Amino acid sequence: MTATAALSSRPDTDRAIRLWLLAVAVLVFAMVVVGGATRLTDSGLSITEWKPVTGALPPLTSAQWAEEFAKYRASPQYQAINQGMSFADFQFIYWWEWGHRFLGRLVGAAMLLPWLYFVARGRMSVRLAAGTFAIGLLMGLQGFVGWLMVASGLKAGMVYVAPLKLMFHLSLACLIFALLVWTALRLMPERRREPVSDRVRRGGIAVLVVLALQIALGALVAGNKAGMRFNDWPLMDGALIPPMAVLFDKPSVFEAFIDSLALVQFNHRLVAYGLVALALWHMLAARGTAYGKGATVLFGLIAAQAVIGIVTLILVVPLWAGLLHQGFAVLVLGHALSHVFALTHAPQMQVAPVGRAVPAE
Repeated sequence: MTATAALSSRPDTDRAIRLWLLAVAVLVFAMVVVGGATRLTDSGLSITEWKPVTGALPPLTSAQWAEEFAKYRASPQYQAINQGMSFADFQFIYWWEWGHRFLGRLVGAAMLLPWLYFVARGRMSVRLAAGTFAIGLLMGLQGFVGWLMVASGLKAGMVYVAPLKLMFHLSLACLIFALLVWTALRLMPERRREPVSDRVRRGGIAVLVVLALQIALGALVAGNKAGMRFNDWPLMDGALIPPMAVLFDKPSVFEAFIDSLALVQFNHRLVAYGLVALALWHMLAARGTAYGKGATVLFGLIAAQAVIGIVTLILVVPLWAGLLHQGFAVLVLGHALSHVFALTHAPQMQVAPVGRAVPAE
């Protein structure tokens, strides 16, 4: 019995569960985009408490709104940069953060309720039930990590969330998205796949790994608001490589890699160049094979994402461009997962002694 067959053996059930997982993945994608809007509008610290249950309801009376505004006015962010903010402006950022948290609750419900139904009806194998339950646990962890991130920005002397916690928050969201998509792909009807060479397979996996790294580095750029600085390209303040004193302007090397505006953006640029080059090499390596189209689309998406990133930087991160850049990264991740799934579930191509490629038995 194959790994896919071990998950479930009923096509109708597989299709229902697959659609459920993909629907939740779409909600996670929306969550990432709304989270980006929350960050770009500086809304993330507008709600200063974590109330998983009672916080589901927004303020409904003038007194409740006044109480929430008073809590925010006591925060370091308000006192440092938002002194004199109008009530209407506070409501604007509050609704963004409340919407982000509400969407998180919706994602949790969309994962839990169908899971309970499928388990109660005996429509999932033990293995699939355990795997999807683990994804649900990660979602619960993600909510807690989100609050730890917000709490880091409410500490004395802080006006924004800690970049490292933001990176973990976004990376965990992408991991949840990836697990949902991968599990759904495993429930697809089995089909015959053309053999693939080890070079093409490893190349696709390498692109996926570097893409994940690049998304994490992008979170550091976002957390430090480094996109608001060094807004020329391909140079940085007129230099191809900024001076070492600019790159490493923190007390330690570790702090520089996390908090230096110059270094986090420089690293993000370097890995972007490497990712485009790697995707190009993979596309050329896969040319003429059954996986050439997938590799070509992957390269095109990565190249487009690089262009979006450059435009976002040059325009000093307007809201629409920042959201496009963050959301498109998740779409690229989705295609990369599908492409790598096909590569890793294809039979290995063997090479005959005379150099003629033959499929493995």
